[in-house]
Amino acid sequence: MPGTLSGTLSVMDARELIQPGGTHDRDLFQAAAAVREKRTGRTITYSRKVFIPLTNLCRDVCGYCTFARDGEDPRAHTMPPAEVLSVAEAGKRAGCREALFSLGERPELRYPAHAAWLAEQGYRSTIDYLAAMCRLVLERTGLLPHANPGTMSLQEIEQLRPFSPSMGMMLESTSKRLLRPDQAHHACPDKVPAARLQTLEAAGSLRVPFTTGILIGIGENLEERVDALFAIRGAHERYGHIQEVIVQNFRAKAGTKFARWPEPDTADLARTAAVARLIFGDEVNIQIPPNLTPDRYPELLRSGINDWGGISPVTLDHINPEKAWPALKTLKQVTEDAGFEFRERLSVYPEYVKSANGASWAALTDEKGLIRREEEQW
Repeated sequence: MPGTLSGTLSVMDARELIQPGGTHDRDLFQAAAAVREKRTGRTITYSRKVFIPLTNLCRDVCGYCTFARDGEDPRAHTMPPAEVLSVAEAGKRAGCREALFSLGERPELRYPAHAAWLAEQGYRSTIDYLAAMCRLVLERTGLLPHANPGTMSLQEIEQLRPFSPSMGMMLESTSKRLLRPDQAHHACPDKVPAARLQTLEAAGSLRVPFTTGILIGIGENLEERVDALFAIRGAHERYGHIQEVIVQNFRAKAGTKFARWPEPDTADLARTAAVARLIFGDEVNIQIPPNLTPDRYPELLRSGINDWGGISPVTLDHINPEKAWPALKTLKQVTEDAGFEFRERLSVYPEYVKSANGASWAALTDEKGLIRREEEQW
């Protein structure tokens, strides 16, 4: 597992650098790029995935979300095992390595009908069902499940770990203000910062390679944004398990409470990612989702990121369905035009491959822990 962080940014410095309108952006981006160079050189990675939205029922009602559906909505859907397997098999035929399971948080606690359906199928909870579906996909297709169910207890992470070698949960924010009426996380019990931080701690105590990150532009101020990044850094310093930090920009969606909420611009996004890079030093992978900021890839690469995240040649981004994935050939071209090497990885990052369960992965990966070039498909 990676060692401790060293030579990283202080809270006060980060709060100063993240401010807009200064003359320091050029130096900031150069410093972030230099740290990235130390970590991964001129390599930018991605994961070829299939997206499995196991259920769009959720007990939370985030002000910006179109993924979650009310139990009475005709579009509410929980995927039965046959559908899960069908989607996974389509991903395997398209050369995917990762099966990303995303789902609403604990819908059985809000919707009795969903709880009854789970019980009829022999499951105690949605996460219990998720574990079974991860096992199904892993054993029948060989795709590596990456479970992203939101908050999890230590016992739930232990239940998932044999079938989901990496897991994730966006911290989003540590601002308690966002729980107030008319704010982004009002009436969202799973978005209470303490609950999400407890999940980071639980994953760390079990040494599970974990993806997390912040969602910027949902009402947090810049100081709170920095505080969230340092909360993630604190968990990583204790356990060394944060494999990736995503800096994701809010995008307004029609039909939501935040439909007219202002979106962060590219400069704000890039500046935040650069500050994140300096906060985490050369310890952690930093990602910006490329489909949320199309046609601005060179600016995003300047920020010190070293990963584009999961890209699916098969399925939509079901969380942001209005934002199509970039074509892999296009992303490869723009990455190489910027002077970088574009390489495929597993859902488990190279530095965690040896420590996670799955010795058979060695056949897919090279000495750097990346997908062998002869295995890449364009």
